[in-house]
Amino acid sequence: MSENPDKPNINEAGKSKSNDSEQDLEDAVKGSDAALQKTVKSGSPSTQRVQRPHSSPPRFVTVEELLETAKGVTNMALAHEIVVNGDFRIKPVELPEDSLEKRVKEIVHKAFWDCLSVQLSEDPPTYDHAIKLVGEIKETLLSFLLPGHTRLRNQITEVLDLDLIKQEAENGALDISKLAEFIIGMMGTLCAPARDEEVKKLKDIKEIVPLFRAIFSVLDLMKVDMANFAITSIRPHLMQQSVEYERKKFQQVLEKQPNSLDFVTQWLEEAAEDLLNQKYKSALPAGGGAAGSGDGPTPNPVAVQNYAYLKLLRWDHLRRPFPETVLMDQARFQELQLQLEHLTILGAVLLVTFSMAAPGISSQADFAEKLKMIVKILLTDTHLPSFHLKDALTTIGEKVCLEVSSCLALCGLTPFTMEKEAVLKGQIQAVASPDDPIRRIMDSRILIFLESYLASGHQKPLPTVPGGLGPVQKELEEVAIKFVRLVNYNKMVFSPYYDAILSKILVRS
Repeated sequence: MSENPDKPNINEAGKSKSNDSEQDLEDAVKGSDAALQKTVKSGSPSTQRVQRPHSSPPRFVTVEELLETAKGVTNMALAHEIVVNGDFRIKPVELPEDSLEKRVKEIVHKAFWDCLSVQLSEDPPTYDHAIKLVGEIKETLLSFLLPGHTRLRNQITEVLDLDLIKQEAENGALDISKLAEFIIGMMGTLCAPARDEEVKKLKDIKEIVPLFRAIFSVLDLMKVDMANFAITSIRPHLMQQSVEYERKKFQQVLEKQPNSLDFVTQWLEEAAEDLLNQKYKSALPAGGGAAGSGDGPTPNPVAVQNYAYLKLLRWDHLRRPFPETVLMDQARFQELQLQLEHLTILGAVLLVTFSMAAPGISSQADFAEKLKMIVKILLTDTHLPSFHLKDALTTIGEKVCLEVSSCLALCGLTPFTMEKEAVLKGQIQAVASPDDPIRRIMDSRILIFLESYLASGHQKPLPTVPGGLGPVQKELEEVAIKFVRLVNYNKMVFSPYYDAILSKILVRS
């Protein structure tokens, strides 16, 4: 099937006009807006629990304005998701088991297919429902075609001519099986290679009603494939315009809700104040523009912004509102925060282990990688509410001591004494406390690395990893790349707002 010269492929579709792709995307994502809104809302718990400070008096808005604003936010969130998330895909809608909506859908569908079965069982058969289904299938197949697929368009139009099919039905000459055979063949031509097997299975279904049900099921999957293909096609074009688009949409929201920058202002004010007071000097790097005291130089806007983004990696998401301009990425910042906490604990465990182990085994790359993998696996569920770090570290301590003892024996080195094992286990268990000195050192060095990478302007090579972070360098660099990409994109979109706010804050400083 995939050898057919008329079968659409990435290269052929990539040549289509951008406005066609945009229309495809607009049509494709209509059904996903609600799901995306739910994702954005679920990742933004702070918007419903904290009283907003009012920098300007509230004004009354009409229902129409609210609906327009909501639509603008949804469109902005969707465009942002497509650009920022390279793995963004539309997925088939799956209703929850035992849900009322699913039960209603099943009842309605059963009634429809039962009606079709009764009509086809009559003597002579009645094809009213069947012809309507063929009409729907025809429109769906035509929607999959690109402008250049003239021959395929003519074939579908000619074979699935509803007027002709109705005449054949009235004269008792309609061969519904032959129509189904053509439809399946055309689906095989138009489907993505991943659907070839599912289309092939349709040929094994001999009864008309089950066959039509299966055809519609596969067509639904093909619609999702086409939507995702449209997203892939439009992403380069959307990337070029997304900065202006998001800024424009946010400005529209701001005009209707003037206090939509209150949390951003608080966030930047705190960052500037922290830099001035060097309140967190031991934990977060102040950057080149930080002041040592109130009489020192005023921190520059870039240093304040970088510091502010670093603060998002220590955000109390349950108690504090998230800044409005990064609200769509709150879930991503939460994920980065969890990854960094995981790396901090992992790095601290490996640091204390290699510090106590003989230099002969800590320098062995295979052993170091094996030990890291073991600890990572035992820390896999760190993000789950049911996870207990102390219990996990107790298990890790036991496993680490076994691995170290085994490696010492293989290398012919002096084995660990009971006292030394007890000390190592105790140091590993101590990492459970955020105030543990080793954990604090690892946390501080990780933030120093992220600040250095952020200040470097995303230039390669990456900054040198601070001492002690060598065992987790690969994982740390992966997180750093995600973090800096996210920050730089956010800066491009919202820098005019940040600059305007900081110009007032830094003057007061």
